[in-house]
Amino acid sequence: MENKAGIEKPGIRSLPRIQDRMTFIYLERCRISRDNGSITVKDNNGITEIPAAAISVLLLGPGTDVTHRAMELIGDAGVTVIWVGEHGVRYYAYGRALTNHATLLLRQAQLVSNEKKHIRVARMMYQLRFPNEDVSKLTMQQLRGREGSRIRTLYREQSRKWNIPWDKRKYQPEDYESGDPVNQALSAGNACLYGLAHAVICALGCSPGLGFVHVGHELSFAYDIADLYKAEITIPIAFEMAAQNVDDIGSATRRRVRDELRTGHILDRMVHDIKYLLSDDDWNEEDYQSTLYLWDNVQGELEHGISYAEASEEK
Repeated sequence: MENKAGIEKPGIRSLPRIQDRMTFIYLERCRISRDNGSITVKDNNGITEIPAAAISVLLLGPGTDVTHRAMELIGDAGVTVIWVGEHGVRYYAYGRALTNHATLLLRQAQLVSNEKKHIRVARMMYQLRFPNEDVSKLTMQQLRGREGSRIRTLYREQSRKWNIPWDKRKYQPEDYESGDPVNQALSAGNACLYGLAHAVICALGCSPGLGFVHVGHELSFAYDIADLYKAEITIPIAFEMAAQNVDDIGSATRRRVRDELRTGHILDRMVHDIKYLLSDDDWNEEDYQSTLYLWDNVQGELEHGISYAEASEEK
């Protein structure tokens, strides 16, 4: 791509939209390499090829060995890579954003830095949980109380539905085995949901660390977005899996969550919800296609890759 001065401008090659991708794939005890545009997975069952551009998240469990060439492809394809613990309760790294502009990131930074706008976005998040109520006048303390009551009620309902005893949420990533089956399933399921939220946020060019309800953590915004779907996805699935008394509740939960994320179109909904929370009526993604501008406090955004020496000398 060239500008008016005939200077070639760097750009990012076109990548599939995050909406067009699979949610996540979990791999363990295998060697991950590449063959042209595909990721190859070699284990005891043979070699499987996975198109890199078709994946949102790779969850890499114990025993995975990844080549540098595979990571190069994964990064270029904008795939989020998450190294998880034995039960999928930890995650670490992500790839490059799929977008080629920083519009949503700048908008996110503006909103999170202004107290009134920050509160408004947080209220919008809670409004998504209470679609039939007006929460615009509630304080953050009142909103947290309402949400806590809603989740406790849901836990009790699921406990009665599946005839599974429930005390309280206990999350100990260093001691996964100490949790009861429901808590183990919740940890495994939530890790998948966090991974997908993390991938979508990064794919849209936003910051996973700039949260509105959660703050102070590198993944605060990922927690914000994932929380919008827990009552619909991971909490019911956790009780369902506990009731089935499966041998490996972590793996069974991941598979069940994967299926529900796909059938519930959660990836598409995350994209829509993030744009809804951060954008306004004047924002149009198609208006922002250049990958780089020069900042000017008088003229606004200027084309990069152009010599402005003559204009500077005239002044």
